[in-house]
Amino acid sequence: MVNALVTRNVDGKISSTVEEVDIRSTEEMPILVRVEYSSMNYKDALVQTGQGNLVKAYPHVGGIDLAGTVVSGGGDEFPDGCGVIVTGWRVGELFWGGYATHAAVKKEWLVRLPEGMTARQAMTAGTAGFTAMLSVMTLEERGGLQPSDGPVLVTGATGGVGSYAMNILASVGYEVTAVTNKAQSHEYLRSLGARSILPREEFDPDPKRPLAKEVWAACVDSVGGNTLGNVLSQIKYGGSVAAVGLAGGSGLTTTVIPFIIRGVQLLGIDSVMCPTDRRSAVWNRLADFEKAKGPIDVQEIDLASISEAARRILAGEISGRLLVRLDR
Repeated sequence: MVNALVTRNVDGKISSTVEEVDIRSTEEMPILVRVEYSSMNYKDALVQTGQGNLVKAYPHVGGIDLAGTVVSGGGDEFPDGCGVIVTGWRVGELFWGGYATHAAVKKEWLVRLPEGMTARQAMTAGTAGFTAMLSVMTLEERGGLQPSDGPVLVTGATGGVGSYAMNILASVGYEVTAVTNKAQSHEYLRSLGARSILPREEFDPDPKRPLAKEVWAACVDSVGGNTLGNVLSQIKYGGSVAAVGLAGGSGLTTTVIPFIIRGVQLLGIDSVMCPTDRRSAVWNRLADFEKAKGPIDVQEIDLASISEAARRILAGEISGRLLVRLDR
């Protein structure tokens, strides 16, 4: 029996309590991992509050990220004691996840913890950092982005993905502009590398023109909705936007004009089903970044604090990263 945060749906009411549960390896989930850290992302907050129809069966154990060590079942590829990371693959949604002291997982979900990276560092990054690095690598590799191309915009800048994206971009020489609706966060955003900061209100109205003044070489957008539509109209010729989220809505009001007149690319970023080889490359680059990254806000919480943290995430009251510590 292990400790876990168990979420239940009773007559449409979602609640979670810390309980002892039986988690063991099975034929379908043959590898048992002792979880040291998990984290909280926007998707975790949706799961904990029953939004988005992400959980199909209750009772449920959430946590879309986890890092720890293999206890059993990993064979030669993941021997006992091997440090591993699990993100994506709908863990924490369709499958029980990281909000427990142990997790039973499939081999194909595992990525070896890169040399020199701790479980805490891995979960400081988590899905948010992974998605941010995947976005930057995609903008560079598929969009041809280079620091000399001009300023790069990051929307939803105080969130986990936005914070990491800014810090990564600034660390390799990009001029970064942050978009936020949190006036009190400006000092924090500058500490992450933002050269300038714009209010989100500038991007909120319905896009009035298919093309506006060319301003941004690229963008990492975690907002979607009208914000993404307005961003697309301001991307420079041949520039790209990495679309990573929908905090501002899943709709998109735009036209084909930015794509056929300016050659703009809209690049979708999927961190859930990303292939294993690509995952390993992203985590290896993240490991190098973790050794030199700036002061991203990190807070540690325990299992009992997750429900309140979910509420605060959805209310926009959290900046930076929330870690869930399991090894105590």
